[in-house]
Amino acid sequence: MGRHKAIVLAIIMLSGGIFDVPQADAQTFRSYRCADGTQFIVGFYDADKRAFLQIDGEPVTLAKRLSVSGVRYSGAGVTLKIPTTGATTVKHLKRPVTACAVIERPGI
Repeated sequence: MGRHKAIVLAIIMLSGGIFDVPQADAQTFRSYRCADGTQFIVGFYDADKRAFLQIDGEPVTLAKRLSVSGVRYSGAGVTLKIPTTGATTVKHLKRPVTACAVIERPGI
């Protein structure tokens, strides 16, 4: 029975090279801390124009919107602006717009 399992395993491994197995999208995650104490994590995927936030313990998907300078995402009462120059800002839960900065992670 051990030889049978080895043959099946070899076939499975070889078939992985024959068939086109889709690769995971490249991704970027950033953690932010804002002037009002808000903290959030945002994820971006190369094949997707949306931003995926975790803010106030809730997941929020934001659509990319038109912006004159930089990038703006909004949805579900949350607006995230990442300008080409200046501070990133977030507005959520009827709170005023607040400036945010990336939290640098040492060693990552």
